[in-house]
Amino acid sequence: MANVVVVGAQWGDEGKGKIVDWLSERADVVARFQGGHNAGHTLVVDGKVYKLHALPSGVVRGGKLSVIGNGVVLDPWHLVKEIETIRGQGVEITPETLMIAENTPLILPFHGELDRAREEIASAGTKIGTTGRGIGPAYEDKVGRRSVRVADLADAATLEARVDRALQHHNPLRKGLGIEEIDRDALIAQLREVAELILPYAAPVWKVLNEKRKAGKRILFEGAQGALLDIDFGTYPFVTSSNVIAGQAATGVGMGPGAIDYVLGIVKAYTTRVGEGPFPTELLDADGERLGTRGHEFGTTTGRKRRCGWFDAALVRQTCATSGVNGISLTKLDVLDGFDTLKICVAYELDGERIDYLPTAADQQARCTPIYEEIEGWSESTEGARSWADLPAAAIKYVRRIEELIECPVALLSTSPERDDTILVTDPFAD
Repeated sequence: MANVVVVGAQWGDEGKGKIVDWLSERADVVARFQGGHNAGHTLVVDGKVYKLHALPSGVVRGGKLSVIGNGVVLDPWHLVKEIETIRGQGVEITPETLMIAENTPLILPFHGELDRAREEIASAGTKIGTTGRGIGPAYEDKVGRRSVRVADLADAATLEARVDRALQHHNPLRKGLGIEEIDRDALIAQLREVAELILPYAAPVWKVLNEKRKAGKRILFEGAQGALLDIDFGTYPFVTSSNVIAGQAATGVGMGPGAIDYVLGIVKAYTTRVGEGPFPTELLDADGERLGTRGHEFGTTTGRKRRCGWFDAALVRQTCATSGVNGISLTKLDVLDGFDTLKICVAYELDGERIDYLPTAADQQARCTPIYEEIEGWSESTEGARSWADLPAAAIKYVRRIEELIECPVALLSTSPERDDTILVTDPFAD
């Protein structure tokens, strides 16, 4: 059976939640492989809206195993609240339906405090636009070998040793920032309390997933954010603190690269971005406002208004290459209904020369101006379309042109938030 990785191919907010939910009906396991609760997925199932942040999208589907992998950084208190919220909506979540990798690093309260303090003192133009939820500092501790991990919660002596190591780093840092020292005993007490609620879900996820694969089960790997926020291949430093591209799916759950059979890139029919950083096709006019209003462009996690712009084919072609995308799911096509003319960025002009990719250096990114190709819009509605026959000819032409420019075929086409308003072109789970 094919195993599928779902990645955002822009700056996040591409509609991954709906697509993962749509695919999860046919999967046996849904595994989250990176990021934290700074990401948000909105699912609409039978008219009911679910907002997920740390939980994999598969939890709302009965009979599926949902997994939080070691590539994730986990706020245990947030997870407990999220489980309670989703249970309150009638979803059953048990240790049989949800597993957390034992080697998953935890986000502790001081991580968020450090995150926010750094952003507050950053000068104009250097702010990252972080959500302030401690994601970056938690990943720093992971790399610095001072994380408290899920498995550490099971042993009192180990937990105290891990906390002491973390505080040896963080207390001097907090002193320099003018923040009071961390209360060691209070923190340990908090962790012991939450441990009782988290440990029942702890498991050797790498072992479970490898056994599932050998048994021929279908695994859906779910990422957060988007490839342009990847720590290595995104618009650095305005990025997240983990690898977002498809290669992370294997290491983020403890499987080899051979476990990945198909990479599905989620791509919005226009472009959006939350927070700071370069955005070549950003629109600061009535068209940008129209896209934001029609697309309800506000972050699921933060509620922040998203910046909007025309589709950037040069960027998506780039992310399709870095993630090895086999096919894309094009979302929110219906938001473009009613535009007389649409624009697609096909390349950039940099210092008088045409280039077909976004350069790595920040100063060069800032000097890039988009080269547009205009294409005819359509007046008919595409909302709710479930077959090519339901789409206007101009909309089909727009989709086909995107395929040509990004050098990758459309596998799925989404025409509304409803999961069934989806046109299947290629089945990612096909053998």
